[in-house]
Amino acid sequence: MHKERKALSKRGSMGQPVEQIVRRKLSDEVFDRLERLITSGELKPGDEMPSERVLMERFGVGRPAIREAMQALANMGLVNISHGERAKVLQLTAKSLFRQVDLTAKIMLSQSTDSLEHLKSARIFFERGMAREAAVRATEEDIADLQEIIERQRAFLGHAEEFISADMQFHTRIAQISGNPIFAAVSEAMLAWLKTYHTDMLIWTGKEKFTLVEHEEILGRLAENDADGAEAAVLKHLERSRALYTK
Repeated sequence: MHKERKALSKRGSMGQPVEQIVRRKLSDEVFDRLERLITSGELKPGDEMPSERVLMERFGVGRPAIREAMQALANMGLVNISHGERAKVLQLTAKSLFRQVDLTAKIMLSQSTDSLEHLKSARIFFERGMAREAAVRATEEDIADLQEIIERQRAFLGHAEEFISADMQFHTRIAQISGNPIFAAVSEAMLAWLKTYHTDMLIWTGKEKFTLVEHEEILGRLAENDADGAEAAVLKHLERSRALYTK
């Protein structure tokens, strides 16, 4: 009998399940309306957002709700907030989207060794494809740019931070040859997440010289439009260097 009474308490007088209405915060309602202004095109990239006073009058809410909603938009990369100026609508790009998950990705990697290994494997899979694409599409200008990056990297021998930065530029530049900004953004994001775990082992074991030789080999295959050779050179390079990314 007790169980029956308990079950009945979850139903209304008509015997239907109770559908409780959850009250939303005012700032959430304001956020939804501001987001619609942007997604509908009423406010375009570069436009200033209405002033706080205008929004307060338009929505009939106080300043805290407006500010909380604006901060939520900024956290999503939809607007830029500068002190003393009105917030501006941002142009969304693949690059800016990946930046929104930077912190989350780094926390995930810090919490699991498996996640780091999965990212390294994903990078190898991705860069093999980028090498094939670059071998087909590379122009003389692309090849010259990559050669210049290698020479700059060579000049940074013994300087870990600068050497690793040039290394990242080399790989991202290959992705840019695809002409697809999403590929370039993926490359840049993965390398940025991995950089935290790129150990100084690269420098104090002399592995940076192997890196330069392997970069030259990759470049040679790209210059010859050798897709199979470029993929093989990238695979060899990344399989060797994956041990340099450790927790």
